[in-house]
Amino acid sequence: MGYVADRWHKTRPNPDDPPCGEHKGLVASKNHGKGKRWQARYDDPNGREITSLHKTKTEAEAEIVKQESAKQTGSWLDPKAGVVTVEKYALETWLPAQGIIGRSVKEYRGAIERYLIPEWGNRQIRSIRPSEAGAWQQLLTTKYKLSGGYPNRVARYVRGVFKLAVVDRVIAVSPFDGIKAPILVESAVFPPDVAEVRQLIAAAYKPLWGAMIELTALTGLRSGEIRGLRLSRVDFLRRTLHVEQQLVYEAGRGLYFDDLKTGAGRRVLPLPKRAVDLLAAYVAAYPPPGGGEWEGLVFSMPGGKPIGESTLDWAFKNTCRKAGVEPRHWHELRHHYASVLIAGNENPKVVQKRLGHKDVMTTLRTYAHLFAEAEEQTRDVLDAAWAEPGETAAQQESPQQGGRIPESRRSTGALKQVSS
Repeated sequence: MGYVADRWHKTRPNPDDPPCGEHKGLVASKNHGKGKRWQARYDDPNGREITSLHKTKTEAEAEIVKQESAKQTGSWLDPKAGVVTVEKYALETWLPAQGIIGRSVKEYRGAIERYLIPEWGNRQIRSIRPSEAGAWQQLLTTKYKLSGGYPNRVARYVRGVFKLAVVDRVIAVSPFDGIKAPILVESAVFPPDVAEVRQLIAAAYKPLWGAMIELTALTGLRSGEIRGLRLSRVDFLRRTLHVEQQLVYEAGRGLYFDDLKTGAGRRVLPLPKRAVDLLAAYVAAYPPPGGGEWEGLVFSMPGGKPIGESTLDWAFKNTCRKAGVEPRHWHELRHHYASVLIAGNENPKVVQKRLGHKDVMTTLRTYAHLFAEAEEQTRDVLDAAWAEPGETAAQQESPQQGGRIPESRRSTGALKQVSS
């Protein structure tokens, strides 16, 4: 249990100490008249002494009761913890706690340094109010002119900083609690169909680009995944592809193999026969490097050097121009793969797994309109299932069109059958 100390007077005065001229029966200490008189002292949950100063003894006693009660309920917070600045906590505590790879660290740090630190960097983390949190989110679009999904992404990072501060017991409540995050805007994707992909493959001016276009359309691999594909990750016997790493670029380091950003990205893809045959023919004609840093790299430039992302984008744009189709981005081949799966009635969870999305909501947000296009097929399936003997789905008229629902198909008739 804590106790209250009188800073202005000695607890064990010497016999010859003169009495305090202001407070009868007490002996003044060297702190007499300096600052607040009463000091509340108590131990934190780890046994470390915590002190705070107060004007009156009653206030100091109330502080001790408050802190001891918080320790009992498990809601205790170090009163001094929240004085850490937003910048210091974000960069020295939150960022290292994310468990992310080098490129993502650069991305996260960049967002914090560009959009958070200029606004709140020098502020104590406990000083940020909910009203300020809401106003800061508005600045992402009004001041920093972010659009699309970027306001949501940046806000997600910053909200995470304060969420961790709550978990760390640095602050009691996040200022973002009760503040809605910016709407996540997902642009509708309109990927090339199979006919257009065939055009692109035929127009590719190198077997390298043609093979990469076709394999990406058949697997949905990201640019870094297809460029970093190694022969050892292909199981020709079981017709599977193990997606475990990617080729990335970092300033000052160049191109190198790196782990995928999330655990969901690590996946095993079933390969169609066309993809297996394509890979087998390509590696037979263009054997991968047999040793060195790029050993087993399936797709490479002359001399076995890896392909940079800008090189691949340039080649793909030229291929689009040569094929006479609208300019596209390489990522649209991944969208093509997803659209083929969705058209084939694969459920969203399967599509999520094949694409390596972290959660199914990402898949649904990105391809919602493609799933919606399958609604007519759902109607046909249900109509066929409920058709009367000898009746085709096309012969079924809806009541709105003036058709009459047969007695056996009316809801009341169905209820009678159930009750019997």
